[in-house]
Amino acid sequence: MDSSQPQPSHCLPAAIGLVFLAPLVAEFLLGNLPIKMLPALIVLAPFYGGGALLIREITRRAGRGWPTIVVLALAYGIVEEAFTTQTLFNPDYMHLHLHLLDSAYIPALGIGAWWTIFVLALHTVWSISTPVALIEATVPRHASTPWLGKWGLALTAILFLIGAAANTAIGFRTDHFLASPAQFATSATTVILLVVVAFRLPQPANTATGPAESVPSPWFFGLIALAAGSAILVVPPGWGWWAAAIILGLELGVAALVLFFGRTLAWRPAHKLALAAGAALSYAWHAFIQAPVLGGTGLNVRIGNAIFALGAVLLIAFAARRLRAAGQHAPA
Repeated sequence: MDSSQPQPSHCLPAAIGLVFLAPLVAEFLLGNLPIKMLPALIVLAPFYGGGALLIREITRRAGRGWPTIVVLALAYGIVEEAFTTQTLFNPDYMHLHLHLLDSAYIPALGIGAWWTIFVLALHTVWSISTPVALIEATVPRHASTPWLGKWGLALTAILFLIGAAANTAIGFRTDHFLASPAQFATSATTVILLVVVAFRLPQPANTATGPAESVPSPWFFGLIALAAGSAILVVPPGWGWWAAAIILGLELGVAALVLFFGRTLAWRPAHKLALAAGAALSYAWHAFIQAPVLGGTGLNVRIGNAIFALGAVLLIAFAARRLRAAGQHAPA
C-alpha cells in the first residue's frame, strides 16, 4: 500500500456491524419487510452491507470524505434499482401493482420522475450514508481510517457481487421483466460517470474557517434531518412533478446547509451523528404507518417496527456516548 494512504485500523467489529446494519436500516427500519423476514438478511447483508462497506473502505483508503461517499451511494442506488430490481423501468414490479412509474412518467426514458428521485434518495441517504455514519460514530477514533486490509477489501467486493447476483436471480425468478438495452446502457454510463465524479471532487480544505460558535448545535441538524426525511417519505406521489420537485428540493437544501456549515471550525462528529440520527428516526416512525411490501400486516408487524425503532434509538445513544468518551468537542 502507498505510504501516503491511510493505514487500516482493522476495526473488524465495526465492519461486520456495518454489513448487517445497512440492510436492517434499508428494509426493516423502513418497514418494507416485517421482522419475521429477518432470515432474508442472508441475501440482503452481502448486497446492502457489502455495498456500504465497500463504498466506505474505498473512500477512506483514498483519503476522501463524505462527498465521495454520498456520490458513490447514489451510484449504488442506480446499480440496485436499474440492474438488480429494475424498478426504475418496470411498470409492475414483481406484479405487486404498486404503480411506481405512474407519477410524473417520462415516456422517452421509460421512467417515473417521482419514483426515480424518491428511490435514489432512499438509497443515497438511508441505505448507505446513514448506516456508515452511525457505525463510524461508534468508533470515533477510527472514523476516517480504513477498517480492512487488502484481503478484507477483496472479500467484501466478492460478497457484494455474490449478493447482487443472488438478489437479481431471486427477483428475476419472480418477475421476468427485462429493461431495454438502451436503459441498461444509459444506467451503466451514469454509474461510471458518478464514480469518476466521486473521485474528482475537490478535496476539502485542510483548515476550516469561521468562528467556532458559527454552527448551530447538533440538535438543530438532527431536527432538520428528521423533518426533511419525514417530508420526503410522506409527500404524496399523486402530486406528480410537484412531488418530484419537493423531494429534490429538500435533498439539495439539506446538502447545501451541510456543505456551508461543514467547513467551519465548530463542525464536529456530533453534527454528522445528528444528521444520521434524524434520518434513521424518520424511517423509524414512518414504518408504523406503512404496510410492508412483502410479508403481510398484523400486530406482529407493529411489534417488529417497535423493536427496530428501539434498536435505532439505542444505537444512536451508544454512538453519542462513544463520541463523548472520545472527546467529541474536538473539531472534525
